[in-house]
Amino acid sequence: MPTTMMSPPPGLPNSLDYPEVPVGSLLAGAATRYGDRTAFQHGDQKLSFTQLWESACRFANALLDRGVGKGDTVALHLPNCLAFPIAYYGTLLAGATFSPANPLLPPGDLAAQLADCEAKAAVTFGPVAAALAGTGVELVIVVQPTDEGQLDFQDFVATAEQAAPRVDIDVDNLAHLAYTGGTTGRSKGVRIPHRNVVVNTLQYACWGSGAVPVLDADGNPTLDQIGSEDEWPVRLGTGIGINLTPWFHAMGTIGGLNVSVVSGGTVVIHDRFDPQSYVADAQRLRVTSMSGAPALFAALLACEDFHKADLSSVRAITSGAAPMPHEMIKALQRLVPEAVIAEGYGLTEVTMGATLSPSWRSGTRKVGSVGVPIFDTEVKIMPAEGGDEELAANTPGEVCVRGPQVMLGYHNRQEETAAVLVDGWLHTGDVGVIDDDGYLSIVDRKKDMLIYKGYNVYPRELEELLMALPQVASAAVVGRKTVETGELPVAFVVRAPGHDEATAEQLLDAVNSQVVPYKRLRELHFVDTIPVSAAGKVLKRELRAQLT
Repeated sequence: MPTTMMSPPPGLPNSLDYPEVPVGSLLAGAATRYGDRTAFQHGDQKLSFTQLWESACRFANALLDRGVGKGDTVALHLPNCLAFPIAYYGTLLAGATFSPANPLLPPGDLAAQLADCEAKAAVTFGPVAAALAGTGVELVIVVQPTDEGQLDFQDFVATAEQAAPRVDIDVDNLAHLAYTGGTTGRSKGVRIPHRNVVVNTLQYACWGSGAVPVLDADGNPTLDQIGSEDEWPVRLGTGIGINLTPWFHAMGTIGGLNVSVVSGGTVVIHDRFDPQSYVADAQRLRVTSMSGAPALFAALLACEDFHKADLSSVRAITSGAAPMPHEMIKALQRLVPEAVIAEGYGLTEVTMGATLSPSWRSGTRKVGSVGVPIFDTEVKIMPAEGGDEELAANTPGEVCVRGPQVMLGYHNRQEETAAVLVDGWLHTGDVGVIDDDGYLSIVDRKKDMLIYKGYNVYPRELEELLMALPQVASAAVVGRKTVETGELPVAFVVRAPGHDEATAEQLLDAVNSQVVPYKRLRELHFVDTIPVSAAGKVLKRELRAQLT
């Protein structure tokens, strides 16, 4: 089968013309165009596009005044808050490299990551600032400091110059040094230049709005929405959404931050996920989009208020980080019939993403698929066990991606870079299938694939069957290693509300009656929750640890 490429959205070109500009230009263009419109809101506090630009310039100049700039790395060790986009764009405007760090990282993992990225400065949050002690970071800036000796974020930017810093930034300079999710082991630093960030932001912003990139009078990128209102009813500068995706994750940095800025959207920040509060705000604010990992939508579907709310304003539901179960998609379609439900696929190594379902209303979306390659992106399927022959349609194998958003490589890991980047193609480690129409479905992680007596068993197939049962709220399948057979499929299940009487035997019988013998589940364990990372990916290593 030939390598899969996308067909352009209606009225749009096959390929986009990406401006050769640094990431800060995205914000500069948005500030000029959207001005006093609210870009981000957190509780009662709001930040307009103009205020964000001015604050980011102050932050950049404050860094430069402290000797932090090109060639230096600034770690953002923050939860989602208004300081995050200021520090993010400010870091990049100063010519420094942004390195996101999960504020919940254990001290040892945090210290290892900061040492690996050689962070010279860090922005952190008062309650977790102590975690930076002993990491060797020279400059620590604290949002909401808890001790008198801490450098207050507000004080840091207050006296800095507001004019745009004069820094010569090449699009090949490193913008992001982002770390992989670490669901299968120690995280690796992924090297992403300014060009990649701009490209991937525009790929998704244009795909989602029916637009093409153009330059404004100052030479900064903005969007020209040439797609029709019938196909893309949410127009630029009118969208609003609630964000829970962590900005330290690739999906958050690109999709939840940069794409929103370029599109002129308003992002409302929630500190934590409370389904009732989320539904109340979604209804009150008349949100136009809802996005997040499948865990978000699973919790919403379990919330009674979600089933009663007026969500007729919602025109788009997007999901990433992990595949959505088929039953979840069907349930959302029934509850929010006016919304286009689009799943995408990506990973840190492609800046954020490589595929997305058609976002235009007349587009074909397939339940269980993560869509088709976005602009200027190619996807092919290669043998998971290794080999040089591209696989035919409908044959599972390793997903490989080529495009302008693919990383430069791993930081200080030449051998691991060489293992995954081959002739310009990124070997993702994910197992997928491309159908006859070019739609990609993710079957599993290559490392999650089980081998039972020589047969390949894909946990996601069994997870889908479990999720289709009314007794099951969520489920994950891992392998128990044995000398005799290889790996036995074992399920961990959270019972659905009102189904406390469900037994392991009943669920095993229900699933195993639908699969061939070598795929049958051998064990089923009930748990209170399925462990997931901050980005919403199931932490299967934690489940495997429970089997030892």
